[in-house]
Amino acid sequence: MTERLVIPAGELRERFSRSSGPGGQGVNTTDSRVELSFDVVASGALPQSLRNRIVERLAGRLVDGVLTVTASEHRAQLANREAARARLAALLRDAAAPPPPPRRPTKPSRAAKERRLTAKRRQSQLKQSRGRVRDE
Repeated sequence: MTERLVIPAGELRERFSRSSGPGGQGVNTTDSRVELSFDVVASGALPQSLRNRIVERLAGRLVDGVLTVTASEHRAQLANREAARARLAALLRDAAAPPPPPRRPTKPSRAAKERRLTAKRRQSQLKQSRGRVRDE
């Protein structure tokens, strides 16, 4: 996952099946599609705080605490296995990232307020000058 955090291969489960889509006779005989599953909740490789953050952020993707990723874009099973592992690592890396620092609220400066009001007055005068010409 990262340089300091590695998920042991024993905690990953792979299933292989036939890919859908075009490919002629080869599609019907090779199990090149890969489903890679990782049990986030029962993992011993993740610290508790990191596990909680990942479960919270990936709540919509988890089924009974298990994260599943599929890959079927390549014709070769090995290439799909690598793609699935890369996709799983990217998902976990993004979910495990620390939250951004909170935004410090700021107020617009007096000069910025003045510029905004001046621009509004100028726009208002411009629109008023577009009015109909009256016959007097």
